[in-house]
Amino acid sequence: MKFSTNFFSGRTLHHFPFFLLLILADPASGLGCMGPISASSGDYGLFCAIDASGKQAVICWDANNSSTSSGSSSLHYSTVLPPMAALSGGEGFLCGILSNNSQALCWDSIEFSKSSDLVPPMFKSNAYSHIAAGKDHVCAIRGSYYSDSNYGNVDCWDIIKVSNNSLSSAQSSRFYDQNTNQLVFRKLVSGDGFTCGIVNDGGIACWGPKARDLGISGLSDNFLALASGIVSVCGISQISGEIKCWGDSDSYDNPPVGIKFVSLSAGAEHFCGIREDNHGIECWGNFNSSSIPKGSGFLAIASSDFLTCGIREGDLVLDCWFANLTSPADYDPPLQLCSPGLCTAGTCSDGMFAFNASLLNEPDLTSLCFRKDLRICSHCGLNCSDGFFVSSLCTSDADRVCTPCSLCQNSSCGDICKLESLQETRKVKRNWSQLRQLFLIIGSAASGFLLILLAWCLLPRAPVDNNEENEKKRCCLFSCFHGPRTNHRPGPIIDPHLPEPVASCPGIAQIFRLSELKDATNGFKEFNELGRGSYGFVYKAVLADGRPVAVKRANAATIIHTNSRDFETELEILCNVRHSNIVNLLGYCAEMGERLLVYEYMPHGSLHDHLHGGLSTLNWTLRLKIAMQAAKGLEYLHKEVVPPIVHREVKSSKILLDTDWGARISDFGLLTPSEGDVKADMRTDVYGFGVVLLEILSGRKAYDEDCVPPDIVEWALPQIKNGKAAALIDRYADLPRNVEPLLKLADMAELALRDEPNERASMSDLTVMLEQLVKDGLIS
Repeated sequence: MKFSTNFFSGRTLHHFPFFLLLILADPASGLGCMGPISASSGDYGLFCAIDASGKQAVICWDANNSSTSSGSSSLHYSTVLPPMAALSGGEGFLCGILSNNSQALCWDSIEFSKSSDLVPPMFKSNAYSHIAAGKDHVCAIRGSYYSDSNYGNVDCWDIIKVSNNSLSSAQSSRFYDQNTNQLVFRKLVSGDGFTCGIVNDGGIACWGPKARDLGISGLSDNFLALASGIVSVCGISQISGEIKCWGDSDSYDNPPVGIKFVSLSAGAEHFCGIREDNHGIECWGNFNSSSIPKGSGFLAIASSDFLTCGIREGDLVLDCWFANLTSPADYDPPLQLCSPGLCTAGTCSDGMFAFNASLLNEPDLTSLCFRKDLRICSHCGLNCSDGFFVSSLCTSDADRVCTPCSLCQNSSCGDICKLESLQETRKVKRNWSQLRQLFLIIGSAASGFLLILLAWCLLPRAPVDNNEENEKKRCCLFSCFHGPRTNHRPGPIIDPHLPEPVASCPGIAQIFRLSELKDATNGFKEFNELGRGSYGFVYKAVLADGRPVAVKRANAATIIHTNSRDFETELEILCNVRHSNIVNLLGYCAEMGERLLVYEYMPHGSLHDHLHGGLSTLNWTLRLKIAMQAAKGLEYLHKEVVPPIVHREVKSSKILLDTDWGARISDFGLLTPSEGDVKADMRTDVYGFGVVLLEILSGRKAYDEDCVPPDIVEWALPQIKNGKAAALIDRYADLPRNVEPLLKLADMAELALRDEPNERASMSDLTVMLEQLVKDGLIS
């Protein structure tokens, strides 16, 4: 079942009663932790999560291990495993609490079957409110999971490897501690040879053969949450919200300081946590920070030894990132939405909200829990990620709403969004105001000087013949403005600022004055700059009649290497290019050695800006429309223009978006190639467009040094050819109910990216396919 949603939310998180927080908030998971998502540790890491179907069903997936019979990277065990209230992962096995009777169920993550229950017979009928699987043991708190009194005593059992590498269970003597058995616990975490629990009366108690190695004995502080690695434990202080860790420091090297958290997870040598403010991710220990998702908040996370997966707050889509290993090309979580937290019977406290299933826009779904009286309580966020501001505070059934800074309209969001461009504009306006005053003073002085000079020229200074006097007056008057002449008869006045003679566009393009474009761009100032390239700079300008335009100004190198004839040829070509999916030329200027081209202004920036530059995320309907219109623009250049134009640099930054979000092709080449090269170069355009299709599909840059492999084609094509195109779909856009059109988009990209140019589809072929895809309207 697929869902689509787009919401964010938040308000200040107040300190509230400790026992309520422990009952209601348990979104963390990892080795020994319990949550809505968990993973087994060891060489084979299996992830399982409670899905968002409202039935609390369980789905599991791995990294396409060779032992899987399906050969797929996504394993769906929901038909095998019963519905569960919570999950916890150990080394090579996972455990859960059954949603209908609160009993424990544990299973082998490799040799999974219905009969592989790893709970000893003496504990099978017990009800449990909390469970924590460690390296080779499990501990659980006795009590009904959905009761208000969510605390109790502890049972522990061992997970034993038998001769054929399968697992069995037995009651544990290693984890029996008379003093501990008299304590009442609310939460547990388990590692290698130890279990630690948050005691109902406050403090932490640890037991087991390796518990002393942690150095936690006698700790009386209260903690909101714990996470356990193999040889260490980290917790979130109830007082400060910050991280404290114990055990082997190599596994939690450099924990963050000054950052408040709401949940944790742990791998073999790393920890990850969800921040209190924006629900973003911070990781520490032996971890590759570049792989952490940016600009997305999470409600729950879980870690295996080398991988962490989370459930995103905006759409409940799964997202994963690696610790110190690079992502294998065949790894991807399933395209299925998961529960953002654990279903509980209690009410949500201050600083938390009950997740509202109606926000998923699924008519048949009224709750994410199998009973109507249950709810999922999640932490409110305080702030939004960079580039967004809080436009609506957290309510009882929704988190804060984060809105792109591009929509900021007043001072309430100005400071948050750091509207430097607006401040710079105001500064520039102030500077121009001061300059105008200075010019007024200088102009007044100059006018006075001219009046004096005129008077001096016109005043008679000696009696002379009238005719000679008149002639001298005429000569003097002329020389005051235009300098001395060798002839007493004034010739035609020549303005050095008039445009140089250049062949004009046939009745279409306007000839602009250089002074006019200087005024429109504030003197070609940097703050008016829209972009730059090998040709020169592009500026935003506002003409005297109020029209916004884009002015392309050639740099010195371009002018030197482009003679007047080349420029005339370019103008002749550009003036004949007119199409709704092309950025059309409006005019030009060729004064004082300048080469200036004036184009239509595209207010919504480039496709690259929206996919990679922090502007608003494009929905799938709009992405397909943009792909189709860009294809039409390139097809027009290839087929309709005479002679045909080859772009030579097709990429997402060259696809601009107009007022109506229509796609326009920009910056096509200055001159057409020779006739013999046209067809080959067109195939190069097709290849570039194929890369754009991959960017649209995945949201990933064409080349990203933070990714392995960094080249998008090397990353994507093998997955498309192996039938795993679903792994490419951008998880930062709302997941559509029907992903089939996106899989077809991947197939089109493959047709455009074939190694042999003659085997690539033409732009006409791609245009027809994209038109049909948009016409079918299957994206929703």
